Amino acid sequence: MYIVPIAWLYVALMMAIAEATNSNGTVLGGLITFVLYGLGPVALVVYLMGAPARRRAIKAREAAELAAAHLVKPDAGGHAAADAVAPVRKEP
Repeated sequence: MYIVPIAWLYVALMMAIAEATNSNGTVLGGLITFVLYGLGPVALVVYLMGAPARRRAIKAREAAELAAAHLVKPDAGGHAAADAVAPVRKEP
C-alpha cells in the first residue's frame, strides 16, 4: 500500500537533488522542490487514504461505548432498593 508514496518521494528526492546540483539551481530550490512536489502531496494522499480507517475506528469505539452503557444494571445507583409494592395499611 505504501509502495506508491515511497516511489513518489524517491522521484521527488531525485528532482530535488537535480535542482540543487544544477549550475543554475540552489539548495533552497531543491528543498522547496522536495517539499512542494514530494512531502506535501504524499502527506495529503496518505491522510485521505486513511480516512475510511479512522471512520471505522470511531464507529467501533462508539459501538463499544454504547455496549458498555447497556451493561450497567438499572439499579446500579448505589442506593438501597425500595419495596416494589407499598405495604397495606389497616384502617383504625
